[in-house]
Amino acid sequence: MIPLHDDNPTSLKPVVTVALIVLCVLVFVWELSLGQALERAIYSFGAIPAVLFGTKALNPELVAIPAGLTVISSMFLHGGWMHLIGNMLYLWIFGNNIEDSMGHIRYIVFYVVCGIAAGMAHALLDPTSTVPMIGASGAVSGVLGAYLLLFPRAQVYVAIPLGFFIHAAYLPAMFVLGFWFVLQLVSSAFAPSGQGGIAFFAHIGGFAAGMVLIPLFKYRHVKFFNPPHNRRRWTR
Repeated sequence: MIPLHDDNPTSLKPVVTVALIVLCVLVFVWELSLGQALERAIYSFGAIPAVLFGTKALNPELVAIPAGLTVISSMFLHGGWMHLIGNMLYLWIFGNNIEDSMGHIRYIVFYVVCGIAAGMAHALLDPTSTVPMIGASGAVSGVLGAYLLLFPRAQVYVAIPLGFFIHAAYLPAMFVLGFWFVLQLVSSAFAPSGQGGIAFFAHIGGFAAGMVLIPLFKYRHVKFFNPPHNRRRWTR
């Protein structure tokens, strides 16, 4: 199930959401320019659980910033085009409404805190791991958790692959995001530990952080479980 857009208008221009997407793209272009030095950059700016908790020390020549800050720097690195596109697609579709619900400055803080919570959730699962974690997935997952509480009945236009065919339809956000979350839970249960791959528990931690934090960050006039807007929709 691939979300394409939502039917949930905003009144605030999503300048922070756009800026985050642009920054992630620019960082990825920088990654591509590194060539063989890319692995070094991943170890320097990725979040390594064992280094975060002080059980292992990074080679001094790889240290670029304090270990604690890598939880933030890792949010802007990606492991490939599909990794980047997937994260930015979800951020573009759902981030503008969350930014609209709390304003630009609060949204920046919210996004970063969700990303930190996601990174720490992953690190706590295997604190001795020396595999770097990168990607905006954890922070974006926080956005999804907040969206589920604020706009569960908003309509999301999704593409559903069915073999050689693709079916497109509008579905409630509670179904789309609920399906996504269950998929993360199932995937985390079967994912091998300590071998790299997708940090599913970071997704779960970020999603939970978004749900817990949204009451503290949203404007008071923004209500939970907002009804969908009555708008004319296009289908194909």
